Amino acid sequence: MQTPPPRFERSAGRYDAIGDGYAVRRRVEPTWLRAIHSAVGSAARVVNVGAGSGNYEPQAAGVVGVEPSATMLAQRPPGAAPCIRGVAEALPFADERFDVALAIHTVHHWSDANAGLAELRRVARRQVVVTWDPDVNARFWLLRDYVPELADHEATLATVDVVAAALDVRSVDPLPVPRGCRDGFLGAHWEEPSAYLDPRTRAASSGLSLLDESIVTDAMDRLRRDVASGSWAAANSELAGLDALDTGYRLVVAGST
Repeated sequence: MQTPPPRFERSAGRYDAIGDGYAVRRRVEPTWLRAIHSAVGSAARVVNVGAGSGNYEPQAAGVVGVEPSATMLAQRPPGAAPCIRGVAEALPFADERFDVALAIHTVHHWSDANAGLAELRRVARRQVVVTWDPDVNARFWLLRDYVPELADHEATLATVDVVAAALDVRSVDPLPVPRGCRDGFLGAHWEEPSAYLDPRTRAASSGLSLLDESIVTDAMDRLRRDVASGSWAAANSELAGLDALDTGYRLVVAGST
């Protein structure tokens, strides 16, 4: 078997290390599914880049996934779209092979985001990308009060500004996180602080998984004390009446219709 190029190994390594159990913790959130599928529309040919376990993929014959991590590929359920092992920066498809290129919570993991986004433009007339605004996310209580180091790190990643600069953007819309969100991304448990005290919850978020363990341990000790004392509830009382919260996630639609 041919040895994958170093870029492939870097892309795969992150989720080969933290991806076990991902499919259990990172389930489909129905409100996001509707928004993403609405953006994809009636496209017959869709490539899902950084496809992971297949969440949010349209269920259609013309869908194919691309994923670098063997750990993630192994968690794709029976009946999921066919998926090949590869990287965003070198998609093995002809120009304009697809109607839509889909990329969900993946651009920030690419070794060369601009190269990967250029590939999305090359292989598809339209691009649908889920990313986030790090300035908005930095105001989320978890980052603001407990892990500001994560906010500092996120400011260095390829997020919404990089995506917008690289693509011919038609719209950028918030993806609010509903109360009781079924997915397990970083902001999913905004109304349930105790959820973050569970190591399995933290393992479902790449940001918390890859942050220095001593930083996370200290932050969770403080959060545990604040939950027990009622300090967290007092500091975040405005959340009690909300059905959803904007923690910065954005749905970007670009290219031709």
